[in-house]
Amino acid sequence: MSKRRINKVAVIGSGIMGSGIACHFANIGVEVLLLDIVPRELNDAEKKKGLTLEDKAVRNRIVNDDLQKAIKSNPAPLYHKDFAKRISTGNLEDDISKVKTADWIIEVVVERLDIKKQVFENLDKHRKPGTLITSNTSGIPIKFMSEGRSEDFQKHFCGTHFFNPPRYLKLFEIIPGPKTSTEVLDFLNGYGEKFLGKTSVIAKDTPAFIGNRIGIFGIQSLFHQVKEMGLTVEEVDKLTGPVIGRPKSATFRTVDVVGLDTLVHVAKGIYDNVPEDEEHGIFQIPGFIDTMMEKKWLGSKSGQGFYKKVKNDDGSSEILTLDLNSLDYRSAKKASFGTLEKTKSVDKVTDRFPILIAGEDKAGEFYRKNFGAMFAYVSKRIPEITDELYKIDDAMKAGFGWDNGPFEIWDAVGVKKGIELIKDLGKEPAAWVNEMLEAGVDSFYSIKDGNTYYYDIPQKKHLKVPGQDSFIILDNIRKTSEVFRNNGVVVEDLGDGILNVEFISKMNAVGGDVLAGINKAIDMAEKDYDGLVIANNGKNFSVGANIGMIFMMAVEQEYEELNAAVKYFQDTSMRLRYSSIPVVVAPHGMTLGGGCEFTLHADRVVAAAESYIGLVEFGVGVIPGGGGSKEMAMRASDLFRKDDVELNTLQEYFLTIAMAKVSTSAYEAYDTGILQKGKDIVIVNEARQIAAAKEVARMMADQGYTKPIPRTDIKVLGKQALGMFLVGTDQMLAGNYISEHDKKIANKLAYVMAGGDLSENSLVSEQYLLDLEREAFLSLAGERKTLERLQHMIQKGKPLRN
Repeated sequence: MSKRRINKVAVIGSGIMGSGIACHFANIGVEVLLLDIVPRELNDAEKKKGLTLEDKAVRNRIVNDDLQKAIKSNPAPLYHKDFAKRISTGNLEDDISKVKTADWIIEVVVERLDIKKQVFENLDKHRKPGTLITSNTSGIPIKFMSEGRSEDFQKHFCGTHFFNPPRYLKLFEIIPGPKTSTEVLDFLNGYGEKFLGKTSVIAKDTPAFIGNRIGIFGIQSLFHQVKEMGLTVEEVDKLTGPVIGRPKSATFRTVDVVGLDTLVHVAKGIYDNVPEDEEHGIFQIPGFIDTMMEKKWLGSKSGQGFYKKVKNDDGSSEILTLDLNSLDYRSAKKASFGTLEKTKSVDKVTDRFPILIAGEDKAGEFYRKNFGAMFAYVSKRIPEITDELYKIDDAMKAGFGWDNGPFEIWDAVGVKKGIELIKDLGKEPAAWVNEMLEAGVDSFYSIKDGNTYYYDIPQKKHLKVPGQDSFIILDNIRKTSEVFRNNGVVVEDLGDGILNVEFISKMNAVGGDVLAGINKAIDMAEKDYDGLVIANNGKNFSVGANIGMIFMMAVEQEYEELNAAVKYFQDTSMRLRYSSIPVVVAPHGMTLGGGCEFTLHADRVVAAAESYIGLVEFGVGVIPGGGGSKEMAMRASDLFRKDDVELNTLQEYFLTIAMAKVSTSAYEAYDTGILQKGKDIVIVNEARQIAAAKEVARMMADQGYTKPIPRTDIKVLGKQALGMFLVGTDQMLAGNYISEHDKKIANKLAYVMAGGDLSENSLVSEQYLLDLEREAFLSLAGERKTLERLQHMIQKGKPLRN
């Protein structure tokens, strides 16, 4: 059998989901054809232009308007605006024959079976045999959709359910139809993970599949519980947010963003189609939700939902909260619980769960009821919606942004304790849970040789979770692979001669322990290993430097100590570049300030596509002091070609720092010069990132890595550039675009990037620029305005970022 390739995808339906899916395929370099229906009548603008229903601009209006709306939406569906060029548009009458050029056709039309079947009948006439054809339905049974279609169609047809927004939510549910071939399922499972960067989960053809069946149960259960316990909207969002490893939007803010109508639609679909579900009544819509639907309080799309933003008489904005009893909006109330206070010093989310369920206040009661109900429900969904328990956890983590799935939470509180919570509610777990304990297995998961194992119900033992061979999960290997630790880092042996430095400081901020740990790891790697990776599995790579340390030294006017600390940071950055072993940095999420400076100094970067990288020190009142200012001056110099563009090139790199630009994806970091094309690579699936970084380090070592020679050939423009920058900052101040202090910071940066006030263009060394950078940083750190900004950020608990 020939190997299946996806070079072109046709997406049928250009609404929010269709355009989002089209954009994500464009993100990964696939050519996309996006089609939608032809308008039935002209709009006012078309009438004014004298257009007719036969004009191409009219016939493609729906698809083009939808796509442009998606591209302009926030958060952006594209990694880079230029990727939109990979999408061509058309309509289902004039362009339907073009689907014969597609390798995969994805239907994303309205959720009505009759319309979907009409679309499939038409597509079946034009698709070439062997083409994948899938539906993005969120709940219509797959078995009904392919009825009456050709044998080849049914063999290559299944459901592929993306979650919205497709770029950001990682769940990719694959739902086989009655005749879907195993080859198709295996291909889509691998493609979703490797190419689309998703967590692929093969689900059964049951109502709402896995993610929404469990997720909507959780929300509906909470809707009923909130009135019963007398909880407020703020209290629920406090209890169901980051404290238990859920998104900041928690429950009610999430519903507002997604749309109450969307949630109600799915809940009603489940209610109508699972009459035998033991929790059938939970999916019935509560009265207060019905009232909100009648009033069209749907959330963000209608301007109000559980929250409502209003303008006060003084012009200020305020976010009001819905009182669930009176259904009137009121000012926000602070939510506070003693049980939550006990978890403040507990960093690891799974360590909080036993504390939370032991709480003696309303929070403790909430968690006992909430977790007990969830544990009972998920245990009884096996084998109805899936045969493997880990798929439920994968679906909830990837589709709903939970740090831990239901069975992982159950393990954290203890299987026996979880059964107690279930029985306290007058419920029972599924029989297989008790049978598991009787078989001598007391957890749903275990770790062995760096791999995760799950409890397999038929075999009554732990089996290895498939698909882990391309992942390195530091939590799984840390105990057996740790070779060094301090308060800032853990150094692990990844095998094959490669070490890894993992930041473990708060928010992965860079302080003395992190710097010492990096230097120690380089020492070890140079002596006994072949390469070094700097990577972690946290939410963010690093939010920047420890500003508390900078602030204290500056307040105490300990400038010698501060100078030494900044030099230590610079020297560490330079060691990354000039060690005798290859160093690969793997940024993801927020990679700001010092984290960005480490990235700049790596031999190679393996960046996650979802990386938000930038030098943001201007927001604190200083310039990058860990080699970042030097590096951007050097990278500008490397691009100098002719005298007439040198100043423009230098100005672009200057503005990257001066405007504290942060990329909205790794691909945008190429534009700012922080990542370098042809050298640094981007990987879509973050789970593969550390393994990929290790491979790059190993490859560099195998190819005969030789440490670079320190640079002494950096061209700086001296007074020529400095004069241009100073005139610019004078004009910005005169136009009230910047403050006096902003001007001072910008002028200091200008001095560094120009190479000082040299009378002519000169070649200088990296150390020369580093000395200028450090001097500028120290002078700004002692400024009163800078100290005020630093103090304000510390009081707000913010890292080094704006």
